[in-house]
Amino acid sequence: MRSHHSHSGDYILHAKDSLDDIVEQAIARGFKSYCLTEHIPRNSLADLYPEEKHLQVSDLESNFDKFYHHARQLQSKYADQITLLVGCETDYIRPDFKSLIAKLRTKYNFDMFVGSIHHVKQVPIDLDLPTWELAMRKCGAGTPRDLYAAYFDEQYAMIVDLKPPIVGHFDLIRLFSMQDSEKSISQWPEVLAKVERNLDYIIAYGGLIELNSAAVRKGWTEPYPRADICKMVLDKGGQFCLSDDSHGIAQVGLNFHKTLEQIEKLGITELSYFDLENGEPVVRKESIAVIKTEPFWAQYKNQ
Repeated sequence: MRSHHSHSGDYILHAKDSLDDIVEQAIARGFKSYCLTEHIPRNSLADLYPEEKHLQVSDLESNFDKFYHHARQLQSKYADQITLLVGCETDYIRPDFKSLIAKLRTKYNFDMFVGSIHHVKQVPIDLDLPTWELAMRKCGAGTPRDLYAAYFDEQYAMIVDLKPPIVGHFDLIRLFSMQDSEKSISQWPEVLAKVERNLDYIIAYGGLIELNSAAVRKGWTEPYPRADICKMVLDKGGQFCLSDDSHGIAQVGLNFHKTLEQIEKLGITELSYFDLENGEPVVRKESIAVIKTEPFWAQYKNQ
């Protein structure tokens, strides 16, 4: 089993447990590979979350540097038990993040990274409902339709500028719009066009769309992205990878069995994944038929 997106309490304040414990849990649960992808350091005090208000930008930078070297040590320490890939998860709050991330990629030789959007109009959209609504009020007429349109435009800027190997939680914008998220996004033709534009761009450069099981623990019945977008990816010949987006040992592999149910329901026949070959990252594919035979799934039989 494999996951491409994870966090630890060592390096972000809204997660739990040490990076060492996360890796040991992944080994214990039977993962073949696991990607370590802490958030990049943001470059403005205005970007700090409430729990970070006592920090400076320099604290974020030094913390990320510690993560990178710690992750490389673990990669070597556990090389005979699991393939660890060291990367990061981006933010893309403003266009200047393009140069910020370019500097990070020059300084750190990442094996891979996850490109994500967590803000619209520089306001967090996955923190809580009030901030999600604040972001919505800053968009056009202040409706979910306007917020979705703005989100997918900002996502497009991110994927064009960064071309991330993996695009994280593609439709995160739907998190606090549960009623609207149950409907097909095709109800809004101009939003649908932006989604298709983004998918076409990702697929053209070979990016992977993650099936992110964190949506289930946050109240959804299926992973990000929802079925309507997954069907577009399939129709366009796009590639999926699997992620738990864990923020602690209790979330390592959490709800992968429910994600597998969705995979089979949608007719997805293979998953792509990042691996290392002679120390260099490569993308491989594995069939769902083979994945289903892994003993990993026995741990979910009573869930």
